[in-house]
Amino acid sequence: MATDEAKRAHTDRMIAQTLRNRQQREQGYRDQALKIYPWICGRCAREFTRETVHQLTVHHRDHNHDNNPKDGSNWELLCLYCHDNEHARELDAEAARRAGVSDGTTTTTRAGSNPFANLRELMEKSKR
Repeated sequence: MATDEAKRAHTDRMIAQTLRNRQQREQGYRDQALKIYPWICGRCAREFTRETVHQLTVHHRDHNHDNNPKDGSNWELLCLYCHDNEHARELDAEAARRAGVSDGTTTTTRAGSNPFANLRELMEKSKR
């Protein structure tokens, strides 16, 4: 009986430590992303302030949460709603592939809009 309790306690400690490590890692790249990018959702272009920035999330473009280059090239800031939508689209596409719904002629791609594509041009216009 004592061994079962000891194993359970050890497992609980390992799970708790893993969760703490994950939260710490996520906080690190979130802080970096918020310093690099403007506080604007990369999908719907909603702007965020200090009061609302908690609703802005970091999305990993390649869906690999361990791929965190310092330049932020694998991140994009998305509001909670757009982030949920992006992951739902991925799940839907995977379910369709598994169900054989994809006919091979339609290519499913991730949303790839870039609201900052012409930012330099707009900034130069505003200087004139």
